[in-house]
Amino acid sequence: MEYDPAAEILVTVGGSEAIDLCIRTLIEPGDEVLIPEPSFVCYVPLTEAARGVPVILETKAEDGFRLTPELLEEKITPKTKLLILPYPNNPTGAVMRREHLEAVARVVEKHGLFVLSDEIYGALTYGGAPHVSFAEIPGMRERSVIVNGFSKAFAMTGWRLGYALGPREIIAQMTKLHQYAIMSAPTTAQYAAVEALQNGDEDIEHMRGQYDLRRRLIVDSLNAMGLPCFEPEGAFYVFPSIRSTGLSSEEFCEQLIYHKRVAVVPGVAFGACGEGFVRVAYSDSLKNISEALRRIKEFLQEIEPS
Repeated sequence: MEYDPAAEILVTVGGSEAIDLCIRTLIEPGDEVLIPEPSFVCYVPLTEAARGVPVILETKAEDGFRLTPELLEEKITPKTKLLILPYPNNPTGAVMRREHLEAVARVVEKHGLFVLSDEIYGALTYGGAPHVSFAEIPGMRERSVIVNGFSKAFAMTGWRLGYALGPREIIAQMTKLHQYAIMSAPTTAQYAAVEALQNGDEDIEHMRGQYDLRRRLIVDSLNAMGLPCFEPEGAFYVFPSIRSTGLSSEEFCEQLIYHKRVAVVPGVAFGACGEGFVRVAYSDSLKNISEALRRIKEFLQEIEPS
């Protein structure tokens, strides 16, 4: 894909700023924003801050936590303005392949929607098929803003550098908000990103292989413990069900960290439909992951299902 660096690219302070600017640019008070959940925590509050109306699309494990065209069509009203596509997904690790995106694109085109595609985990997909950007789908480039950044693929979390790609008319308005609120992303972070883009591809390939090893270990281990786990195809999270324990997701996380010093995130943090699940990250060493899995297994053996 090609974008004009002078008019179709905006460099931001992390991907979160790009998400905020896009929503504030496209949303008028009362406009509805379609948000698949479970998903990253910022989409709903940023929509509300822009005086938009969040409309939740509850994705399900049996659909691979993907957004289906049927679910999308069901939630569209005359007030619908924007669809947020958070894939590869945090917290589930779900991925939308080309055929899934094409099906969604047909609905988007039919109803004339804009799309904010958060693709910050795009470099971290598994199984051989590469990530497909929503803007690659015919007819979607002119109605999509693509958000990405350096924190995940290049492990540059603290550098706070992201970017938005989109039609020049939208990027121009986002830039107005950016230049008065932020002025510019830090120069030092931008030089680091240039180094990453020019010389970091081999590091990404190496880490993708390492993440894939950890992914398979953690999915197999959690399933063996009796915590049913959807096999993620992207990002570095798994989203196992903990319903068999009889605990809420918050109770499970609180007791696990208190008794075993293992930190996972309650699924309800990513939307009400995340209740009954927890998010487990595998962005750590195999040694630490193996020890954490041993402690989780021990924890499960010690608690009494209610």
